[in-house]
Amino acid sequence: MATNIEGPGDSAGYRAGSGRVRPVAALNGRRNAEGYMDMTAFEGLKRAQRTRFGWRPLVCICSPYSGDIEANVELARRFCRAAVPRRAIPVAPHSMFPQFMDDTVPGERELAMFMNRILLSRMDAIWVYADRISTGMRQEIEWAYVQGTPIKYFNTGFEEIKR
Repeated sequence: MATNIEGPGDSAGYRAGSGRVRPVAALNGRRNAEGYMDMTAFEGLKRAQRTRFGWRPLVCICSPYSGDIEANVELARRFCRAAVPRRAIPVAPHSMFPQFMDDTVPGERELAMFMNRILLSRMDAIWVYADRISTGMRQEIEWAYVQGTPIKYFNTGFEEIKR
């Protein structure tokens, strides 16, 4: 497999001269087969995909996790599924991070909340399950409010409600 040494400003954080390499295939689709930047092909593919699927906003799914974890993970799955026909790309960090981090360990929970805040800063909106708002959800809502991220609230049937 071909490799390419990344320079400063690489999204993976590789530094020039570090000797760290990454497969060309993993270079986010913006490079051609020889490893050179090829924005024309990238932009063309991006336009073709947007023509087919349209623009879709990234939305942070904000629903409870603690308590009945199994039921709450299923709730997050159903909420994500309800977002797709509304032409959104749902991201549920509270369902993703516990797969490899321990929510009961305070240091790991704090790190997960920090990573969640970083993800939230890149979202187009936050969608909140309004039936039960936990402490962690309240933090996410406050972060979104401070950042100016649009906040939408949804009922148990995943229908948007005004608050």
